Amino acid sequence: METGLSTTSTRTVTVFKLHERDGIGGKQPHLPFLVISSKSSKGDSVLVILDPKLDRDNYSIFFNGLRERGYNLTFRSPKDPKPAIIEFEQPQFSHVILFAPETKSFASDITPQSLVQLLEKDTNILIALSPKQTPLTSLASEFSLILPPPGTPLISHFPERDTPENVIPVTPTRNEILSSTLAPVWFSGVPFSLQNNPLLVPILNAPAESFASDSEGDNGANALVDASEKGGEGLWAGSSLGLVTGFQTLNGARATWVGGVDVFSDEYAQKEVSEGVKSGNKQFGADVSAWTFQESLVLRVDSVSHHRVNETTPRETYTTNDRIVFSAEISRYNPKIATWEPYSGIGDLQLEFTMLDPHVRTALPPVAGQPGKYSVAFRAPDRHGVFKFVINHKRRGWTHLHSSTVVPLVPPRHDEYPRFLSAAWPYYLGAISTSLGFLIFSALWLAGDDRETKRGKSTKTE
Repeated sequence: METGLSTTSTRTVTVFKLHERDGIGGKQPHLPFLVISSKSSKGDSVLVILDPKLDRDNYSIFFNGLRERGYNLTFRSPKDPKPAIIEFEQPQFSHVILFAPETKSFASDITPQSLVQLLEKDTNILIALSPKQTPLTSLASEFSLILPPPGTPLISHFPERDTPENVIPVTPTRNEILSSTLAPVWFSGVPFSLQNNPLLVPILNAPAESFASDSEGDNGANALVDASEKGGEGLWAGSSLGLVTGFQTLNGARATWVGGVDVFSDEYAQKEVSEGVKSGNKQFGADVSAWTFQESLVLRVDSVSHHRVNETTPRETYTTNDRIVFSAEISRYNPKIATWEPYSGIGDLQLEFTMLDPHVRTALPPVAGQPGKYSVAFRAPDRHGVFKFVINHKRRGWTHLHSSTVVPLVPPRHDEYPRFLSAAWPYYLGAISTSLGFLIFSALWLAGDDRETKRGKSTKTE
């Protein structure tokens, strides 16, 4: 086991010293003590599982970049039993890098089940694949990635270049994970098709003119034409194929699948894509690792509050038709200063007031002048029951935000109903008019004419 840095704490300022045996690419002189902030919101310990066939010196730019950002790297081979990934059902590292694309047998602690368990325990994973069939390629299907048959790397004859057909310059599409000024990236490896899974996060897609083939010659293009004539069966081509794809679980853990480990190599990082233009592989590796290790695009809900309009304290129960104010405090992790900052940049945040189904769904906009605060006032529905304030914000690449607060909604008490209802005035007038009519009738009946009685008395007297 080799440890790149010895740290004393995570998520805080870390003091460390480089040793001669810790250098990548040979011995390095002793350096003075440096103070570097923790860059990941989940910790700085990284286990690098490196295939012995891969020379660590060929990836020194990528590994040194991680160290410069404050990560503590620990290296082991795929078959080494120590250091273990999980001990006593607890992850021993915050992040795991699997650079063993062609390894077919691993130590007992590295299994598809253990890797899934790492994600369940909020440990992030960066996995490199190859065109060969390995346990990792079988695991990819569990993450909604479909790989082509073994031995079919991605090739392209365009643009014209002096590199082999399977070494392709890929222009990244614009997204929030990668830098906006990223130069084309050299890629060599296997593509994969993406299933319709909302947890997938496309990072780098294949060029439109590229395709997967079992040969680097033009007969691969003929096979592509044959497949297209058969209705697309077996067609592995075009920009719909993924080369680097992320997967974010519901609890926030991230796994990134890379079609080839050479993307992180020093050769590709220093190779020019055109005369005088260096490739973007170095920055690409930094961007991908930053997203995977939860440095970038990380959000959290700090607190929520609710109360009636014109009040400040929450109630244990609310009454139907109450005017309720709901507020949420949201922050974003800033890796430059290793701290959480209020974030008001979410423009499509929503609040749901639900009882089985949403009875109220409304926008939850940011509050001007109060960074990180989102608030909305709404009228409670005219239906009593157990309701929940729910925030469920899911956007590709960003941390999923979820918050649920239970509150009872009760009907008004008998003394809380209004004395008179404006909508009931017709009934009130009907009742009043009926009562008045009855009184008038009674008065007239009681004070009616008694001539019939007097007539009867006069006849009897005669």
